[in-house]
Amino acid sequence: MSRHDWTPLVTSPHSPAEEIAGAISPEPGERGPTHSPAEEIAGAISPEPGERGPTHLPAEEIAGATLLADAVKDATAVLAAAGVPTPAVDAQLLAAHLLGVSRGELGAMLFGTAVSPVGYEEFVARRAAREPLQHITGVAYFRHLELAVGKGVFVPRPETESVVQLGIDFLTQLRQERGDAAKLIAVDLGTGSGAIAGAMATEVAGSSVYAVELSDDAFDWAAKNLSGTGVTLLHGDMRDAFAELNGTVDVVVSNPPYIPAAAIPRDLEVRLHDPHMALYGGGEDGMEMPVAAQATAARLLHPGGFFVMEHAEVQAAQMAELFSKSGHWDDVRTHMDLTGRDRATSGIRR
Repeated sequence: MSRHDWTPLVTSPHSPAEEIAGAISPEPGERGPTHSPAEEIAGAISPEPGERGPTHLPAEEIAGATLLADAVKDATAVLAAAGVPTPAVDAQLLAAHLLGVSRGELGAMLFGTAVSPVGYEEFVARRAAREPLQHITGVAYFRHLELAVGKGVFVPRPETESVVQLGIDFLTQLRQERGDAAKLIAVDLGTGSGAIAGAMATEVAGSSVYAVELSDDAFDWAAKNLSGTGVTLLHGDMRDAFAELNGTVDVVVSNPPYIPAAAIPRDLEVRLHDPHMALYGGGEDGMEMPVAAQATAARLLHPGGFFVMEHAEVQAAQMAELFSKSGHWDDVRTHMDLTGRDRATSGIRR
């Protein structure tokens, strides 16, 4: 099979491999509420203070410094020329990160005599080279979580927030039915940065959450992000993980790798920086890991337990068929993300 460029996930005449690969959004943007438009989410400002420069300088000192407004304007032009999808937003977020302020506070500073922070040109150059914004700031936002991210771990995307919401909703319903003292068990298969497991653990009080990750690099990031959450984190293969929980789990959520082998990411951020282990699902059609996740979920869940798995829009029919033909699931459903695309498939364990 010939290899294809990665194209955006839209209804188009492109091959399935192209469309599946395009399901990975390249650059999420600044975060506001829990669910925001894609361009407003994962490029959120780090709350950790950077090296803060003075907000205002005396007139005699301004002459030798670059005004913040001019620096951000120039950075926007540099990023636009480099093909960065959201140049103005990224230019502002990088400056805000270094100054240790919110993007809103930065907006006010642009009208004053604030000067460009130390290191800003370097950060802009890295972003112009298409290093992901979150790798530069070291932070990605996911629902209510601030996650440490960097080389070797997949940056969580906004579409996954709606997938984990399905698992959280099911856990919340069980909590209401069983009472506050009841034990609830949830599992995240292929946790990556720990985003899904962390969300379930922090948003459903009293739940026992387990997560597994095979990648050495990603496991280290997950361990950092899940520290203090109560999540039980396993370094291993999802295919044989948590045998001691067989038949006892209430909810399993997974965002496994699912891109076909023939797909080549078009977006440089994804092609150069997202780990291939987190992208390619195995096999010509990318379905080896989704099949494995489905089998493990069936093994772990008790009858009546809930499983939901993320996938590409063009894989929705294939995933529904996988669930139905396995004989393990009732009430198989396809779920759309906030953009109206078929993003996940769920089932209830028979």
